[in-house]
Amino acid sequence: MEPLPTPCPAPLVPDATGAGSFDAAYRRAKSEQAVLIAIESQGAWWTVKADTLTADPNHTVDDAVTAAARDAVTRLVAAGEVRSDAYAGPVYYVLHGLESEERAREIAAALHAALYGDLRPLTAAVPAAP
Repeated sequence: MEPLPTPCPAPLVPDATGAGSFDAAYRRAKSEQAVLIAIESQGAWWTVKADTLTADPNHTVDDAVTAAARDAVTRLVAAGEVRSDAYAGPVYYVLHGLESEERAREIAAALHAALYGDLRPLTAAVPAAP
């Protein structure tokens, strides 16, 4: 199996739905020393999960990225796109309640890019309120 690209584009974000799927995605990210990114179907809703503990020990996420990711999650909650129990870093992220797989993949890929230092996809996926 080919390693996932870093950052991972939306179509390649692993779907970790089902028994053992999340554990497999976590093990894969850990073996590749990459930031975990995955989506899961939970009934009619989708969840995005990211975890930086699986990354290379030298991988760092600076304070500006952490703040931008938290701000994006706050805007998603305020817009009603994710539930208020979202967890926004600094080590792991869980965003419940997305309405579609497509949107979950978009946000997952944008978050993954941010955790690798590129905030542009996150800014595009979750624009600042006017």
